[in-house]
Amino acid sequence: MLDIHPFIIIVVVLALVFDFINGFHDTANAIATSVSTRAISPSKAIIMAAVLNFLGAMISTGVAKTIGGDIVVGHIEQPIIIASLVGAIVWNLLTWKIGLPSSSSHALVGGMIGGVLMSDMGLAGLNFAGIGKIIVALVTSPILGMVMGYIIMTVLFRVFENSSPSKLNHRFKKMQIVTAATMAFSHGSNDAQKSMGIITLALFSGGVISEFEVPTIVKILAATAMAVGTSMGGWSIIKTVGGKIFKLEPVNGFAADLNSSITIFTATMLHLPVSTTHVVSGSIMGVGAAKRIHAVRWGVAQQMVMAWVLTIPCTAAMGALSYVAVMAVFG
Repeated sequence: MLDIHPFIIIVVVLALVFDFINGFHDTANAIATSVSTRAISPSKAIIMAAVLNFLGAMISTGVAKTIGGDIVVGHIEQPIIIASLVGAIVWNLLTWKIGLPSSSSHALVGGMIGGVLMSDMGLAGLNFAGIGKIIVALVTSPILGMVMGYIIMTVLFRVFENSSPSKLNHRFKKMQIVTAATMAFSHGSNDAQKSMGIITLALFSGGVISEFEVPTIVKILAATAMAVGTSMGGWSIIKTVGGKIFKLEPVNGFAADLNSSITIFTATMLHLPVSTTHVVSGSIMGVGAAKRIHAVRWGVAQQMVMAWVLTIPCTAAMGALSYVAVMAVFG
């Protein structure tokens, strides 16, 4: 038998690397709309997002427990956790490199599924009820974001139909900073918990802790890693989210951020992991469609949807290959 403690250290390091990458990969979710409409400067937006990501990450551990407890049945080997993180990290780096918004949540779930399937646990090691719940949340949240984005934007158009576009956008430019802040807070509340769940799972399965409760030090480390990653920015993805889907104006950015933050924070309170990338992108599509259906660049949207669909199977394959590599090195 291998000494488990070095594996736990590797898991913690990889989980924090994943959280850091998640931070700069998903910075666009929190600030792309406010930066693209020039409601706030990029440097100030990133600082604001980093601070609020940290604060949001500290408020709850429900999503962490879902990630750590609802994917796998029984005792999970440390190499599986390592493989799942490697698969998710590689996918995030690839999509970041080409500027394609993709889901860190999908990547992590897919990587873990692939690692479990390649191990001795096989199909019997997967909690299909828990995975089904997670996938339903991941799939329905961007659809809900699109529908609610359309509704909120339509309501705003009706309420302010007699206002001139210039006055309307000037009014909403300052309000957009507030919704960007709530978006950053909600992003931290959901996304940072995924790494917390993985680290806690490793500590629990390795016998370091006796029950599946997220230690305070784990919360602080995960929140810090995400905040530091956020401070690095993800400019290529910011350009895609902030301008290539739909040309945003302050009122549109306000509607998209308000809708996204409500959707994501509701999921956090329900202990459900969702993709902030997908929710924000769906919200922007819905907001754009409310103005004019052809205002949305559906070609770009189609590329993003393909990334959504491919993420879990691709990262499952990466997780499986990573497991083989880990066992070849340490087995």
